[in-house]
Parts: sequence; structure tokens; C-alpha cells
Amino acid sequence: MGFARTCSVALVGVEGVVVEVQADLEAGVAAFTLVGLPDKSLTESRDRVRAAIVNAGAEWPQKKLTVGLSPASVPKGGSGFDLAVAAAVLGAAERIDPRSIADLVLIGELGLDGRVRPVRGVLPAVLAAADAGYRHVVVPEQTAGEAALVPGVSVLGVRTLGQLIAVLADEPVPEEEPHEEGRPDPMLAGLLVPGAGVGTGLAADPADGPDLADVAGQHTARRALEIAAAGSHHLLLTGPPGAGKTMLAERLPGILPPLTRQESLEVTAVHSVAGILPPGEPLVRRAPYCAPHHSATMQSLVGGGNGLPRPGAVSLAHRGVLFLDEAPEFSTKVLDALRQPLESGHVVIARAAGVVRLPARFLLTLAANPCPCGRHTLLGTGCECPASLIRRYQARLSGPLLDRVDLRVEVEPVTRSDLLGHGGRGEPTATVADRVREARARAAARLDGTPWTVNSEIPGHELRTRYQAAPGALAAAERDIERGLLTARGLDRVLRVAWTVADLAGHDRPGPEDLALALELRTGITRGVPVPAGAGEWT
Repeated sequence: MGFARTCSVALVGVEGVVVEVQADLEAGVAAFTLVGLPDKSLTESRDRVRAAIVNAGAEWPQKKLTVGLSPASVPKGGSGFDLAVAAAVLGAAERIDPRSIADLVLIGELGLDGRVRPVRGVLPAVLAAADAGYRHVVVPEQTAGEAALVPGVSVLGVRTLGQLIAVLADEPVPEEEPHEEGRPDPMLAGLLVPGAGVGTGLAADPADGPDLADVAGQHTARRALEIAAAGSHHLLLTGPPGAGKTMLAERLPGILPPLTRQESLEVTAVHSVAGILPPGEPLVRRAPYCAPHHSATMQSLVGGGNGLPRPGAVSLAHRGVLFLDEAPEFSTKVLDALRQPLESGHVVIARAAGVVRLPARFLLTLAANPCPCGRHTLLGTGCECPASLIRRYQARLSGPLLDRVDLRVEVEPVTRSDLLGHGGRGEPTATVADRVREARARAAARLDGTPWTVNSEIPGHELRTRYQAAPGALAAAERDIERGLLTARGLDRVLRVAWTVADLAGHDRPGPEDLALALELRTGITRGVPVPAGAGEWT
């Protein structure tokens, strides 16, 4: 008889649960039984593990073998348990010392030839192991850099099962045939999943991405874009086709500040689980950008799929930008599903297989035409859309959803002067990004010691008590509430935007002009706030 145990991690969304893998050998007819609520891919590990152990030069035990995964009540899936199952079997067979693997966490898939293949979700799995008190993990060599992002954890990256056996048995490590440079590495196939990140991209460095200076004119829209980036405020751009709505939205990630260490780990964990983390770049440092097509389903936007739900677009855009172009063309139910994550910063998905909580704190940017033909607001261009059709088209963006959007900007057609460059070139992305970083630094200093980091996260009660505007600044907002132009939620969002405007202008707290600009960007009613030719002229 022989017994050994080791550990692996089961992922539920982007959260991990440490699973104890136990192997028991006893006399009887040779058989391999796997218990503990495994899914189909995990059940198939019996054949992969047997072939990998034999091809690694070890002897397969010809006894009755039972492998248990505890806790048995937690659903377990994927091929990432292969390495732990193989180590437990070798420990029970006394090919390696069972004590050497008792406190190890092993994550990886095994090929039939004994090679260790990378799997998705290594970062959140190692984070879960570290939180449970484990300090030594074994992962595929290709994902060792990703696992090493977790502080306080010793990481061993292995390329074959034979290497692992040699290290654990204190034997000479067999030499592996080096991979020829220039040839494709099939071992990287498990890291990227085709189709998992459609419409999703990691924002490039601002120096390499699209420049805000390419946008002709649109001074009000550029100003709103800067406010959105500085305070993480949701934005709606409405205007005719060709006015530059998509150009503006595509340049928003470039003016966002780099992610903090904690934010980078959160974003990297989501992208690792989704299978869209670029090889060789284990840590995501720039805000992600996700732009799904308007035919996107509910599951692709908020998360879902067979079995336990997988991250959707709202989670893939976590700490970044979610851009919905042609927003009225999206399904109304799909759009209204955004209301809960916009408020809470996460999405809770309940399925028969379980309930998953996924992070979803994103900056929502909507772009919409004024009517189906797009010419409703243009004079003399012949919009023939009936009034009833225009109302139905605009009503696809429901009132509760729009109430959660801080900035609503009418993007006017570009004038001949701006298009031909007679109006002067706009500011480049780098200049605007510097002001955004300075404004965020002011907000972070003011919010030091609180759970919030940007103005859009401050609760309304705190805005009306601890972070008050200058005396008399709320007069116009109070009148709008009496007229029904602002809701209670709308007032809170106006105050948040006003604080961001004040941070950009260098004011200690919002004054009447800051509130007037915030109200104008919220309601669309002109308040007499001058819009400078250059978006950077805040003072």
C-alpha cells in the first residue's frame, strides 16, 4: 500500500480554491479511478498522466489506484490538475518522497510524451495558493514569469515531467533538447485561446498608439474625453457619422495613466483566465480596451458559457475602457445588463453550475447616431426618418442606463476650417495624458486613507458632507432638480464631475464655473461656460 498527497488549484471565475490531490495504491486489479467532481477534461487526465509517467522513464504502478480531489463539493475542471495528479501517483508509488510534495502546489497540463504544457489562469491560481499559506509552486516553464508576479512565493518552472522527478528525487536533471530559435513552439498553444478575446485588445504604449492630435476640431468632445480619463467618468458621444466619435474613443486609453501594481495584477488575472494574455508579457501595465460588435450576446458582454461562467467583455475591460460603438444597435436587454456592474464595479453571474463574481470596474464609452440614417441633426441633408422611428431609436438607450452616464456630448460635424488644419492642430496625447496624471494625483492625495482612488467612486453622501463644493456653487444644480432635469443619482454624478474639473483646473474645491461645466456636460443645456480652442486651457 502507498499513499501521497499534494495540492493544485481549482478556478471559479478569477478566484481560486486550493484542492488537495490524494493518491492511494492498494492491492487488487490494476485500475485508475478519479473522484472528486471532475469534469470531462479532468477525467481524461487519467490517460494523459499514465502515458506521461511511462514516457518520462518511470514505472506505472500495476495496482488499484484511486485519486481523490478534495474538497469533493467544489466543481473542478480543466487540464491544470495533470501535474499534481502525476506527482501524487509517483509519491504513492515511492518513486519520489511523498514528503517532498506534501506542501507543493502544482499546476500544469501533461502531454503524452511527458512535456508540461502551459494552462490558463496561472496568476489567479498562484494568488489563491499564496493566500492559503503555500509558498512553493511548480508551474510550466512558459508561465513561470506570470507566477513570479505573486510576492512571497518560490516558483519552479519545469518543461517536462522528467525534470520534476529529478528535482524532487535529488537526481541529475536530464538534459532537454533545446528549442531551435525561429521554429514555432507548440508549447505556447495553451496560452492563447482563439476567439476568447474578440474585440479586446491591450492598449499599446501612447507613443505607438493613435494620437489625439489626429482628431480635427471637436474641442468640447476633447475636453469631455479628458474629464472622463481624469475622473473615470462614463461618456456618451452623440453625433452624425464621420464626426469623429470612434476616433475619440479609440484614443481614450492613451490618455489614461498606467495601471498601479494592484490594478495590473487584477487585469492580468482576468486576461490569464480568458486566455488572451500575450506570451512573454506576464504583467499588463496599460489599461485594456474592449470594443465588442453590436451583435454581441448577453453572455459575451457580461460573461457566461457552458458550465461555470467565463469572463465577458465587461470583465476583460476591467480597469480600462469598454467602447460600445453604434450603441442603439445593441440589444436593449444587453445594454441594461450593464447597469449593475456600472454601480458596483463587479458582476455576479448565477448558473446551475455555480455562482461566479467577476471584476468589472470599467470606463464605459458609448457612441450613437441621432437617428437610423444619422442625419437628423444636420440641416438641409434630407433626414427622412419619421419622428416615431427617431423616438424608438433613441429610446433603445434606456433612461436608467443614461442616468449612470456622467458626460453626454453632442459631437458636431467637423468644419472645413478644422478639417483642413486652418483652426490649428489639437494637443497630442502625451500632453493631455500629463494633465490627466496630475489631476489623478490631486484626487489621490485628497482621497488618501479612503477606499476610493478616483472621483467617480466617491459615494454621494460623502460628496454632500465631507467633500462639499464652494458656497453658492450648487444653485444651478438645485434649480435643475426642481425642474426635473436631474435625479438624485444625477446630482451625485454632477458633483463627481465637478471635482474632476476642479482637479484639472488646480482648484481646491469646485466653484460655480466647475459646477456649470459639469451640468452642461450632463444635461446638454448651455450654461455659458466658454470652451477654449485648446482643451488644455483650464484656467
